Amino acid sequence: MAEHTPMIKQYLTIKAQYKDAFLFFRLGDFYELFFDDAKKASQELEITLTSRGTGAEKERIPMCGVPYHSAEAYIQQLIEKGYKVAICEQTEDPRQAKGVVKREVVKLITPGTVMEGKVIQEKENNFIASVTDFSDETYGFAMTDLTTGQSYVTVLQDSWQEVINEVATTGAKEVIFAPNILEEKLTQMTQQLQVTVSYEESVEPPEGLLNLCNDLGQQKLIVTFGRLCAYLVRTQKRSLDHLQPVVYYSPTDFMRIDLHSKRNLELVETIREKKKKGSLLWLLDKTVTAMGGRLLKYWLERPLLNQGKIENRLSMVETLIDEYFGREELRELLKEVYDLERLAGKVAYGNVNARELVQLRRSLQQIPNIITTVQNLNNRYGDTLVNDIDTCEDLLLMLESSLKENPPISIKDGGIISDGYNEQLDQYRDASRNGKSWLAQLEQKEREATGIRSLKVGYNKVFGYYIEVTRANLVHLEEGRYERKQTLSNAERFITPELKEKEALILEAEDKIEQLEYDLFIQIRENVKGYIAKLQDVAQKISELDVLQSFALVSEENRYTKPKFNDERHISIAEGRHPVVEKVLSSGEYVANDVIMNEEREILLITGPNMAGKSTYMRQLALISVLAQVGCYVPANSVDLPIFDQIFTRIGAADDLASGQSTFMVEMLETKNAIAKATERSLILLDEIGRGTSTYDGMALAQAIVEYIHHEISAKTLFSTHYHELTALEQELPALKNVHVSAVEEDGKVVFLHKVVDGQADKSYGIHVAQLANLPEQVISRAKTILTTLENQPVTEKERTVVANEAPVQLNLFNETIESKQKKQTGSNLSDHEQKVVSSLKKLDILNITPIEAIQKLNELQKKLKE
Repeated sequence: MAEHTPMIKQYLTIKAQYKDAFLFFRLGDFYELFFDDAKKASQELEITLTSRGTGAEKERIPMCGVPYHSAEAYIQQLIEKGYKVAICEQTEDPRQAKGVVKREVVKLITPGTVMEGKVIQEKENNFIASVTDFSDETYGFAMTDLTTGQSYVTVLQDSWQEVINEVATTGAKEVIFAPNILEEKLTQMTQQLQVTVSYEESVEPPEGLLNLCNDLGQQKLIVTFGRLCAYLVRTQKRSLDHLQPVVYYSPTDFMRIDLHSKRNLELVETIREKKKKGSLLWLLDKTVTAMGGRLLKYWLERPLLNQGKIENRLSMVETLIDEYFGREELRELLKEVYDLERLAGKVAYGNVNARELVQLRRSLQQIPNIITTVQNLNNRYGDTLVNDIDTCEDLLLMLESSLKENPPISIKDGGIISDGYNEQLDQYRDASRNGKSWLAQLEQKEREATGIRSLKVGYNKVFGYYIEVTRANLVHLEEGRYERKQTLSNAERFITPELKEKEALILEAEDKIEQLEYDLFIQIRENVKGYIAKLQDVAQKISELDVLQSFALVSEENRYTKPKFNDERHISIAEGRHPVVEKVLSSGEYVANDVIMNEEREILLITGPNMAGKSTYMRQLALISVLAQVGCYVPANSVDLPIFDQIFTRIGAADDLASGQSTFMVEMLETKNAIAKATERSLILLDEIGRGTSTYDGMALAQAIVEYIHHEISAKTLFSTHYHELTALEQELPALKNVHVSAVEEDGKVVFLHKVVDGQADKSYGIHVAQLANLPEQVISRAKTILTTLENQPVTEKERTVVANEAPVQLNLFNETIESKQKKQTGSNLSDHEQKVVSSLKKLDILNITPIEAIQKLNELQKKLKE
């Protein structure tokens, strides 16, 4: 093995401290990567892999690199893929270095700590979380959004799956653990979620961030948040002044919706495409600020349990619906408010530019008008939001007097500070402007003196100011008038002592202008830091107003109604609709349905054809409940609901291939989660339980689950099934009622009415649905033949025994079915005369005769039976 060069030794020493990150090692104008980093980066970034000598003649090291001035785009690509990037810079001037230039990592960029770029979505938080495993089987959970400074902490009591659910709810991109975390727990999380894993040993809050923990009395909370803070300080190596005091929250303050249920209900993204469009969030998002968009998502994932807080939100939504002009005025004002939370974060990080401070100024200019507009609405809750807003008048005055209206992006090129803000800067600018005016006068004077009309006074960075005369006009130039400076192919350039003097004055003024403007901007930025906490408070109030006006606008546009709440656990929904399905369907196509549930209707057993709308009916109840508990109006004519503590859903079929679980196993696990954790204040939605196994196994499980919910939990439950035999449970379970989605058959084809009515369905129309899907006619025809054969097939003694053993409650129902089949097989006990009447009745086309004709025909048949 060849001896490495000193520079490679330095690289390896630093890389050893950042084994789980790509090390961007600064060499001149490039960031270089070596060894395995180079191989992997060349693949991920699609850049050329080269090599570098080790000092020996033959051995070479894999290497690739990117220009430092365009490195940001490459870094963003790696972060988007879940990687970490350590930025290693030269920390001394190469010209003054003795030996290898000193280098050190100045920051670690990770999916949870990135501050800008494509990874940061305008209307989504970018949380980084930490999890601490305690010996009493509880888990500390903390999260921070570095872009906004928001921090939260809690203790989770239930299980490791609860931790996974919380990580999923927050959308955290990166999770920090103790180094000794059990591998099986990490595996369980990474199989379900795409997160970057990091480690931190220390649990002590760094000294500079101790003040953030002042309101945390519980040691578990301090330790959990301390681990997160220690990691941020160690990796970011810069000011974290914008971090807000950590807020304790309890999961029991919100409606709990587990990971699978959120996916099934498509609260924030669709199941198949993982996109916002088509989700409930997409429907509700009429926010006009980035802050409001983020808060809307936060609320939607955490519906409230406190009725007083829900009523506060609803009262403001009601006022904003009633006060149309006030709402529109508020919307227009909010459109002028930029992302105050993330602007504050950039100020703290020291990477805010002049244009962004102008955005801050424009935002602050709107605050007094927003306060007045809300106060004019005369809503008590609205007043509590705006009455104590600090308008930051001193900050606004400073920004108005200091910054130009349209400054450049760069803060080092000048053109940022307004005239009149700084006396010294005004003097330099006066010298620069007067100097340029003098140059224009000099050009005119020399043209007149020499008679050369094309003579011009110019400037370039290499030679400074000059007088240029074309070769054709040199004969007109008086000998010795100018001092030669530069010769071009078709002209000569000259200088004069007077021009040299002015050049020095002008260039000195311009250099000093740029430096002084930069220094003044840094001073302004430091002053803004003192207002970060106030700006964050303003942002919180503004974002809540934005969400509430969004609720009002959506509610008005879609004819939603204000929900009511009761303590009796009754559900009364008149003409309820699925908010998203209704939105995507053409006007008038959606069929509304009632939902009535009380002590006598705790469980609704739903039967009906495939594609008739059973799943939609179930989801719409859940979504109406979520909307009501986030404080929004709901899609119905009238709604009276209990406040649900949890929602559990098992809708749709999916394998979990990553963990080796079949569709049926996933179904059973999700069902187990529901019946293990649900209370009488919960809502359970179970769709087609038991379909992933044999008929009798599935039917037995489905019945046992329904009975358990009825006897042990008493949660409001919608249970849809194609096991029509289960409808007999209505006779056995007093709080279960049969309902079905109606359909009619016309000319051999099924027509879905999408209307849910009491009673049981007669069949599932599965073959008709297959026909709608355009399966080959040969398949459809054969299926009909097989179905007829199966329906007429005699039941064996073995099947009788299975039914008796596996489903005792349904024995009578099955026996009736067996008897009916046997009658069909033997031709029944009817006389020939009676069979003729039955045959006539079967042939009767009731869909194509009038009611009078039907009555006449029935009367005729009845007379024949009496003969």
